[in-house]
Amino acid sequence: MASTRQASGFASTLATNKDRFRNTLISDQVYELLRQAIVEGDLAPNERVVESEIARRLGVSQAPVREAVKQLAREGLLMHVPRRGNFVVEISTQDAEYARQVREPLERLAAQLAAERITDDDLRELDELVGQMHRATAANDVSAFRDADIAFHTRVSQIAGNPFLTRMWEVLEPSLRALRAIADPLFEGDWHAMADEHGRLVSMLRDGDGAAAAEAFADHAAGRAPVPDRRVEKKPGRTSGG
Repeated sequence: MASTRQASGFASTLATNKDRFRNTLISDQVYELLRQAIVEGDLAPNERVVESEIARRLGVSQAPVREAVKQLAREGLLMHVPRRGNFVVEISTQDAEYARQVREPLERLAAQLAAERITDDDLRELDELVGQMHRATAANDVSAFRDADIAFHTRVSQIAGNPFLTRMWEVLEPSLRALRAIADPLFEGDWHAMADEHGRLVSMLRDGDGAAAAEAFADHAAGRAPVPDRRVEKKPGRTSGG
């Protein structure tokens, strides 16, 4: 039943976005649409992704869809099975833990380097992303929170100034999001408090202490940083969402 609802939801998404695919760089647009469908669960684990069907529903040729599918396969979100087609990768708890293990040292290095070279403009940009998290929480928009959360960590990796670090983050980020190893939509704690935690990370960067910032970001990535709950009553659930 759930699979039927997911398939129906994805078909609706394709129909709604059909008119967007009337210009150049169609493969990039198809890629973004498919990636979003995977990370948000509209395309379920082990579900087959049929290039011809997607192309027909979007009203585009099959070539850009094929390119988008290849890119998603390179990122580990789709798996190609010879003579059967492409399927959404099934997420395991162990895979998520492996992803977090890789995320932690990247976050540590990014924070250390960023603290040493961050500018006032960079800080204002990060503060704005924290503000977006609060506004998304107020609107009960988990998807918008996740986008701001991931943009925050991506921006820190860019501020670090090491192009190889930025590339590694860009390769890992889709898997982190798909595996819910960052911005976990199942987090049942206080989302405003999670936004506050990101504000604390900005303060660490603002202080310019690379070592302290590195430890704070590493603890955040590993889920070791406690997130106070603003609410009177706490709900059971995951303790780390960012």
